[in-house]
Amino acid sequence: MSKVDIGTLYVVSTPIGNLTDITSRSLEIFKTVDYILCEDTRITKKIFNKYNISAKMISYNEKNEINKISKVVNDLNNSFKIALVSDAGTPCISDPGFRLISYIKENNLDINVFPIPGATASIAALSVSGLPSDSFFFLGFLPKKKGRNKKIKELQSLKCSIILYESPYRLNKTLIDLYHVLGNRKVFIGREMTKLFEEYVYSDLQSFIDDDTKDSPKGEYVIIIAKEGYRSE
Repeated sequence: MSKVDIGTLYVVSTPIGNLTDITSRSLEIFKTVDYILCEDTRITKKIFNKYNISAKMISYNEKNEINKISKVVNDLNNSFKIALVSDAGTPCISDPGFRLISYIKENNLDINVFPIPGATASIAALSVSGLPSDSFFFLGFLPKKKGRNKKIKELQSLKCSIILYESPYRLNKTLIDLYHVLGNRKVFIGREMTKLFEEYVYSDLQSFIDDDTKDSPKGEYVIIIAKEGYRSE
């Protein structure tokens, strides 16, 4: 149960591309908190500039998260109101923030932690993928090296759609690795979602690998892979 006289951490979703995809509640929270933890202050500043928001921002990312947890928790224990945002989408979903919230929960701290819902790239892509959405497995990013093949092999037994994130620089390698282990499954790929040059493609893994005419990859990708044996009806 929430309490009004204790510290509160707001986990605030931000647009995944189009800056108008932000809720009025999120904007109000930005105006009222003591400060905002940002994965990259320069990116969050673009939202603030658009909506004329003046707020204190503090860098809080994968590199410095562990070192800053004690300071943030101390402020929350002193009844601060703090917002947490990632560069795009919902924080803690393949983005910084998990360790902070885990620390609060594991230590049973008397601190409110509230989600402020909004955009999430994985769900947005799934909604337009044409692949089954009644059951799905979200993996996020595959390991770059250690444990990569083992993780892909673990996907073989899943009887549901599989959602991955991938950078433009590893897209082709990932598609090839997936094909070699999972076979030629149906796949949906989205990039630059909600932006000017957003693109969505529905095909199969082999077709993507064999397509020598595709442009150089740009923008972060969402890859959704159908379960084994899936055929659209």
